[in-house]
Amino acid sequence: MALTLPHLPARDASRSSTSYDAGLHFEKVARAATRDPAVLRARGLELWHLASLDAPTVAIVWTLGFAWAAGVRLAAWIPLLIALTVWAVYIFDRLLDTRGALRTAEMERLRERHYFHWRHRHILLPLGAVAAGAAGWLIFAFMPLVARERDSVLAAASFAYFARVHAGHRSRPFLSSLLTKELLVGTLFTAGCALPAFGALWLDHAALWPLAGAAAVFTSLAWLNCHAIDRWESQKDEHTGMPLAGCGCLIALSGAAATAAAWAHPRFVLLLAAAAVSALLLALLDRGRGRLSPVTLRAAADLALLAPAPLLAAAWLMPWLAR
Repeated sequence: MALTLPHLPARDASRSSTSYDAGLHFEKVARAATRDPAVLRARGLELWHLASLDAPTVAIVWTLGFAWAAGVRLAAWIPLLIALTVWAVYIFDRLLDTRGALRTAEMERLRERHYFHWRHRHILLPLGAVAAGAAGWLIFAFMPLVARERDSVLAAASFAYFARVHAGHRSRPFLSSLLTKELLVGTLFTAGCALPAFGALWLDHAALWPLAGAAAVFTSLAWLNCHAIDRWESQKDEHTGMPLAGCGCLIALSGAAATAAAWAHPRFVLLLAAAAVSALLLALLDRGRGRLSPVTLRAAADLALLAPAPLLAAAWLMPWLAR
């Protein structure tokens, strides 16, 4: 399969040649990687990550978790909308990351998920477009106008971040030492999952505070997940910053503190306990990361975020938890 590379300016012939060589090398590596029997027979966990199905799964679990804790019953189209949107965004993000690396010949930025998406771009790109189109149809067919106006703020912020990341320049944003990429991703992701519950409880101030506390804990958890993956994949010095195990324990303690503050709301107690379990699982993964392959480790980091799933299953199977 021929690799189509973007045309670069003629005045930078050396860079164009370098990019072209890098592109050919990338295509060879992508072919070899995806023809490897281990990849073709990828275990469910690895394929779940490589196909970017992990992020929409986490989004569904968190959306349902926030709604359950707040006592809100969501229409079926809401988690479907969130899952389709997240999947489309992640597919386009992987493909744009790969295209950017090819343009600049910075192949060291790419990981197995990028190889997988680029090798299967003729399948994943149309699927991403279909998912985005289906999400748009759900919005105009089912979402009330008031909710559209409220959600448009989050959509605009997400689009601005996405455009900034893929704008083709590397200048650091304002307050970059505080507003890191990991923190922004965690904030936007959690906001998207919690927004349906917030919308249903907008006038119920007594329930809004526990929900806001839970959202803050899950934002920290999403940040820890992104931060851990960045450290693992960049192989940063273990002694730089707070160890991940310490971060995990810190978030677990914050979850416990929030639990104590929300004791009058038993469902939030259980949801925050699940968040603490996820944080501790990430800390354990950090300690044992040397015994796992990069793909398995990356997939396991997202699997750790599904700690609320057993809680939701128990609530569905045992009616007394749903009361």
